[in-house]
Formats: sequence, C-alpha cells, structure tokens
Amino acid sequence: MTAAKQKWSAEVTEHSNAMDLEEHVFESNDAKKIAASLKRSAEHSHRRKAEPFQSAMSMLNFYINRAGKNLPATRKKVLENAKDELRVAFGREKEG
Repeated sequence: MTAAKQKWSAEVTEHSNAMDLEEHVFESNDAKKIAASLKRSAEHSHRRKAEPFQSAMSMLNFYINRAGKNLPATRKKVLENAKDELRVAFGREKEG
C-alpha cells in the first residue's frame, strides 16, 4: 500500500470542512470529556458545514470507522459511550 493511501484520513481531516479538534481528544478514557470536547469544537469551528451536533457526531463516527478492526473493544466502548454523552450534551435522546 502506498503512503498516500495510508494517510487519506489525515488528509481528509486537515483539508476538508471538518471541525478543528482539540489535540488527543479521542485518547481520553472518559466518554463525557470526549463529548464535551467535540461539542466545544463543533460550536466554535468555522470549518464545519453542518449543524454542530451533526458535525460532532460525524467526526466521532469518522474516527471510529477509520480505526476499524484495529480499535480495541475497550476503546470502542468508550467511543460508543461518547456518542450517548454527545446526544445528552446537545439535549438529544440517547439511543437504545
């Protein structure tokens, strides 16, 4: 695989209309902290095109999908919980 194909997601994050994220936001083990950071970023970003909630949720899903099968189950659980916390932070219903 070429270097360009391996780095497509970083290119998308840097040059798309994605949000400006805080560094290491997805490394936290606290789903509430991840959700709060994404909410702050979505509300303050000038690069997003969608509403803040949709932008934040899309970025979280993008990260989860980008990691794919390499994402350990414990990390995936934290990130999936962050989705629920994000819904709460934006006053939406939790799924499930």
